[in-house]
Amino acid sequence: MTEAKATRLIAPDAAGLSDAAALLRAGDLVAFPTETVYGLGGDARNDHAVARIFEAKGRPRFNPLIVHLPDVAQARAFAHFSPDAERLAAAFWPGPLTLVLPLREGSGLSPLVTAGNDSVAIRVPAHPVAQALLLAFGGPLAAPSANPSGKVSPTRAAHVLAGLAGRIAAVVDGGPCDVGLESSIVALDPARLLRPGGLPAEAIEACLGAPLATCADPARPLAPGQLPSHYAPAASLRMNAHAPRPGEVWIGFGASEGADLSLSASGDLVEAAATLFHALREADAVAGPAGHIAVAPIPDHGLGRAINDRLRRAAAPR
Repeated sequence: MTEAKATRLIAPDAAGLSDAAALLRAGDLVAFPTETVYGLGGDARNDHAVARIFEAKGRPRFNPLIVHLPDVAQARAFAHFSPDAERLAAAFWPGPLTLVLPLREGSGLSPLVTAGNDSVAIRVPAHPVAQALLLAFGGPLAAPSANPSGKVSPTRAAHVLAGLAGRIAAVVDGGPCDVGLESSIVALDPARLLRPGGLPAEAIEACLGAPLATCADPARPLAPGQLPSHYAPAASLRMNAHAPRPGEVWIGFGASEGADLSLSASGDLVEAAATLFHALREADAVAGPAGHIAVAPIPDHGLGRAINDRLRRAAAPR
């Protein structure tokens, strides 16, 4: 483990972004906001920087990283785009969609980024701070969620500091993330949904004109978020709870009278997605490591599919 040092909090202005880009070029790690969650950025071409990402997160080495780029033109330098990939990129980039595509030879990416696969996961984020940082840095950033591996993802700068202070160089504070769920991940030829996320699967299927298959091998993931236990609070978690059991911290959805917290009192799935990780952190703080959390039923359609995916992984044995 590298020697701990203070983690800087950087403003998302021109001077701050210039400082953040300089740190990244020096091989340091900088967390930054995207519309989904905060990402832990490192130069995707620098073996040492990518290794530091794994070290900071305590992340399994076989779990690949998403490469962030400012536009599809730059993404084509790192991956081969099929017609379906071009169609999805045109429809949803920039935005909360990651495409797993064949890796282009001579891409210059660190082999640690792909975890030994012959494919690469790429995303073009929509958040203006992420876009500005990518342009200031001038290259590809490997950026998994900025939290210890397997724990609740960060949607605010304070969440990043709570988990990674002293392990990374800086955090660019861009305020709360709007979407609040990680990106949806799709592999193509044939089209497969590897991880439901901030872009509803129905929208992807409508764009492709065909249904998405689901395919994931936890022993050899092609993309992040495929491990059985992930996004986990310290407390145990129970799903589909219409009422709390004694001692449980109850997170409601819709009309959940008496809930300690709520993902959305009005039953809005967009609000629930944006609130999910922050609510899990608050419930975890109240429950404590030996405590128990219960979550009200979430409709399993649209963004609800992604919310339930995160909750199932948070509730998995570990």
